[in-house]
Amino acid sequence: MPATVPTALLDLCATADPSWRAILKTGLQAIAALDPDYLPALVQDATYLPTEGRIFAAFKQPIDEVRYVLVGEGPYPRAASATGVCFMDGAVGSLWSDKGLSKQVNRATSLRNFMKMLLVADGRVPVDKTSGDALLDIAAKAQADTAGTVQTLADLQDNLTAQGFLLLNASLVFRTHVKPVKDAKAWKPFFETVLKGLAQYAEEKKKALPTLVLWGKIAEELHGLPVVERFPRAVAEHPYNLSFIAHSGMQELFGPMHLLKKKKRA
Repeated sequence: MPATVPTALLDLCATADPSWRAILKTGLQAIAALDPDYLPALVQDATYLPTEGRIFAAFKQPIDEVRYVLVGEGPYPRAASATGVCFMDGAVGSLWSDKGLSKQVNRATSLRNFMKMLLVADGRVPVDKTSGDALLDIAAKAQADTAGTVQTLADLQDNLTAQGFLLLNASLVFRTHVKPVKDAKAWKPFFETVLKGLAQYAEEKKKALPTLVLWGKIAEELHGLPVVERFPRAVAEHPYNLSFIAHSGMQELFGPMHLLKKKKRA
């Protein structure tokens, strides 16, 4: 008899695009099969992040539009920041300020270095001129070009989504009183189910498999999953590291996307 998945989590699957709902339920079942007590305990724990029923927010991206899977380790450890999608800090609004990148971006180290890598990839700034006064002119031009340059993190996330990114954390929850490695281990069968779902969909539709974009330790942890070996991968150090800004592979991947250019909406 299959292990029981709490109704509250099954109901939240309805917040995802319909193309994902069966896969999400199968993934939850895989978690329950490995540890029947985990999901009921999670539902009873009112402290887990993200809040507001956003645990499956990444899956608003329809499966047929997924071209890349950007994998994060887990949600930000702050309610305002954890939105259910990876690397997009919900506490960040504006990207720019009169001093360069906004204070919110500079506080979010990984986002700051990702932004600087995009500026280099876009040819807007040399790789050795990504700090201090070098960004003043860049930011001033960006703020003046409200029609052509992304202004907020929401704009940047929209561009990532438009490029076909599934912004997925390997663990969908964060809890202050539970070691992240424990939650990550519990969600591993779910993550594996998602990748198998993507692979099966690509096979059925005769489409290319999406590229997994893996940063830092998450790459090492996921390479143990056989299904990961089927996917093309773009791997780099975590954006927390300054060296990420100069990573040629990431510049080659993201440069042609021009993510800092505001896209015209239909």
